[in-house]
Amino acid sequence: MSATLERTSDERILHTSPLRRLLSRPEFGSVVGAIAVLVFFSLAADGFLRASSLSTVLYASSAIGIMAVPVALLMIGGEFDLSAGVLVTSSALVSSMFSYQMTANVWVGVGVSLLVTLAIGALNGYVLTRTGLPSFIVTLGTFLMLTGANLGLTKLIDGTVSTKTIADMEGFPTAHAVFASTLTVGGVGFKVTILWWLGLVALATWILLRTRTGNWIFAVGGNKDAARAVGVPVTRTKIGLYMGVALGAWISGQHLLFSFDAVQSGEGVGNELIYIIAAVIGGCLITGGYGSAIGSAVGALLFGMTSKGIVFAEWNPDWFKFFLGAMLLLATLLNTWVRKRAEAAK
Repeated sequence: MSATLERTSDERILHTSPLRRLLSRPEFGSVVGAIAVLVFFSLAADGFLRASSLSTVLYASSAIGIMAVPVALLMIGGEFDLSAGVLVTSSALVSSMFSYQMTANVWVGVGVSLLVTLAIGALNGYVLTRTGLPSFIVTLGTFLMLTGANLGLTKLIDGTVSTKTIADMEGFPTAHAVFASTLTVGGVGFKVTILWWLGLVALATWILLRTRTGNWIFAVGGNKDAARAVGVPVTRTKIGLYMGVALGAWISGQHLLFSFDAVQSGEGVGNELIYIIAAVIGGCLITGGYGSAIGSAVGALLFGMTSKGIVFAEWNPDWFKFFLGAMLLLATLLNTWVRKRAEAAK
């Protein structure tokens, strides 16, 4: 009799309806919000659903989404990075200035930039784990140092606040094709960054849901002490997450460079907040241990639709930040409500 009851209880606990599983997904609230924003601007802005308009929206989304994906993984791991925005610019500056000063093939500069950017990410993670300081303090320090170094070194080496053009250097056409080209589909141009973005979303989703590393990320974000007690390599995981953010910064930095063939040293300041906002809108918790890469993609898509939808609707763009803030609050409230309902239904 007791065995039968135990079996019944176990089966009841294990069984969940498809609707309940859907409601428990971190990105559910952001998907609902994205559908609402899509419908709203479809009605408010003429031509919003045209292929050319959607191409513009996807490009704006990918520019944020490439960074929002690794930032989301970092937040799931319980940390965040205030230096992510300026690290994009640093990556572009290293690539440009090394190639120009060394008169080398631009791919050499791209490779050096990758190594330097990953080293900065690893340093962030190493300092964090060795000192025990909050990620806010560690990455704020990195943010300030990179902001100063970007401006100071660019002025010292090039004499101005921007780098010299590298458009006529060897290797530029192929690098431009990889990082900044436009693919034409059905007569409509789509930036290659959209493919980079979707590829990162797929890779991050696979890591989170199908690998041991994904389990480690959720574990260290939920409770790093408990995770360490059961053998999770907390230090290695956190350093790896910061290097993931650096990889995203490198991709975004190369796109910035090869789109314009020169870089302004003051760019990127403030973008780190946009990456965090996209991740939070997508369902990530500031406290860690919860979220998804798909959610960050939806958050970036919401950002792209809102920023371009306001333009297509011919509204005053000064209102964009207002809508972004309202969207952040509403998405966070909806995500919190959905999560509590899902936990109560377990």
